[in-house]
Amino acid sequence: MEKLLRGIIDFRKNKRPGLLDLFRNLAEKGQKPDVLFFACADSRVVPNLVVSTDPGDLFVVRSVGNLVAPASSEGVSVADVSEASAIEYSINHLPVKHIVVCGHSHCGAMGAVLAGRDKLKGVPNLKEWLSHAEPSFARLVRSPFIKNELPPADRLSQANVLQQIDHILTYPGISERVAQGTLMLHAWWFDVPNADVHVYDRERGGYTLLDEAEADRVLSGRSGIRPS
Repeated sequence: MEKLLRGIIDFRKNKRPGLLDLFRNLAEKGQKPDVLFFACADSRVVPNLVVSTDPGDLFVVRSVGNLVAPASSEGVSVADVSEASAIEYSINHLPVKHIVVCGHSHCGAMGAVLAGRDKLKGVPNLKEWLSHAEPSFARLVRSPFIKNELPPADRLSQANVLQQIDHILTYPGISERVAQGTLMLHAWWFDVPNADVHVYDRERGGYTLLDEAEADRVLSGRSGIRPS
């Protein structure tokens, strides 16, 4: 907590003066982010730091395991309506042009799923929430491009990102927008010890380090994810 308080003081003294115009503009004209970014709640994953964005650039949702509960046949989330609300608001009112799900290495949620939810004691809400990662086991089986040399939790984490994209596709309007080219879906994975971002490339199959060449592929639409 002390670091947070000192950080606020440092921000006010040293950074706030150079950002006041930006914040005033955002307050007057509103936000217009073009990306809805789903990330894990893990403190080691800091989206704005990793992607070097400013206030107003990202509409961010964070959850344990970067999980997104799927929608029912009526289009309503089967679990967390907060995430569903973020999807609806971002695509209908902002509107965003990209949705990113970003998993990461050394994910404690994936480790817990691997160990078995039945071993979680005294955390009934966490136990129930992690059920939305269990379909990722089947997704891993269908993803032979995920490298075998990765630790088991990291392999599951990469498959889990793709599974959560599948969950997002269950929401009304998502598949239609993707098919029309007005919305792109992206699966990213953050390698914590190396601080590197890898992106899933649907054409070549597998996760690739995001460098300048890969960034061009992402922007061209060649590495986005489309409904199966």
